[in-house]
Amino acid sequence: MRVLITGGAGFIGSHLAEALLEGNHEVFVLDDLSTGSIDNIAHLKGKPGFHYTIDTVFNDSLVAEMVDRADVVFHLAAAVGVKLIMEQPSQSILTNIGGTENVLRAAIPGKKLTFIASTSEVYGKATKLPFNEDDDLVIGATKNLRWSYASAKQLDEFMALAYARDSALPVVVLRFFNTTGPRQTGRYGMVLPNFVQSALDGRPLMVHGTGTQSRCFGHVLDVVEALSRLMHLPAAQGQVFNIGTDQEVTIRSLAEQVIALTGSASPIQMIPYDQVYPVGFEDMMRRLPDVSKLQAAIGFRPMRTLQEIITDIIAEKKASGLA
Repeated sequence: MRVLITGGAGFIGSHLAEALLEGNHEVFVLDDLSTGSIDNIAHLKGKPGFHYTIDTVFNDSLVAEMVDRADVVFHLAAAVGVKLIMEQPSQSILTNIGGTENVLRAAIPGKKLTFIASTSEVYGKATKLPFNEDDDLVIGATKNLRWSYASAKQLDEFMALAYARDSALPVVVLRFFNTTGPRQTGRYGMVLPNFVQSALDGRPLMVHGTGTQSRCFGHVLDVVEALSRLMHLPAAQGQVFNIGTDQEVTIRSLAEQVIALTGSASPIQMIPYDQVYPVGFEDMMRRLPDVSKLQAAIGFRPMRTLQEIITDIIAEKKASGLA
């Protein structure tokens, strides 16, 4: 198949491109490199079936042309990371909603199978755990701009599912939980690559808040495997899926495990949220997905352990000379 990946030079997108090429698919990448990196796809250049274009999803005519050429579209291009969202809230909202609208509209004439990247953030302040795809979504007050990302992604989901009903567009919504692994940058506040780099450098690991907040970290290769399987499952169309692992860890414990696995003497430093983020930030204490729907659909769920993930990130940073 011919597969278009918007945001294909990003962390998840580049791994997906690699996996699809190995599966003998033809891959087209569209990325403006605002958060992605050409380094992520440098090793794919020259491979049979790989094409890339440096441009934006706001280029309507280009998007229409590339979508028309594809059989399947993975729309991963987005403004991502809590740090970026808090620093550039208005631009992030426009990017996430406008880009998705352009891709969906381009997909309608040819009824192209389109995967829309959403996020665990849409669950907001929900306290019913684990988070199920059919649960109500509880978003915080609009004065707290952290929730602008969640609201934008909710609108992306509504648009996708509305086009599915109104235009018979085959869409699948992917709610990514904390996906991590090699190639992820800590530039926009991604916690695990930041912890690993700090530990390798002998610098303090900065734990925001109390450190008792918990997350579930899935390996990017497991996530890509799930996406590849969903691509071949007609029954997934019109559905929403949690994509992640259900193995929880507190952020304090995460820092301790990184220190142990790197053999670092780095200390852990607790930093209040108001020293890191501007006014308008609040956190959720737990983010735990129900992944039973995903497993029932494709017979697979992300299972690589946190130790494997940390070890892979350490190896990548050492190999790239960042240690």
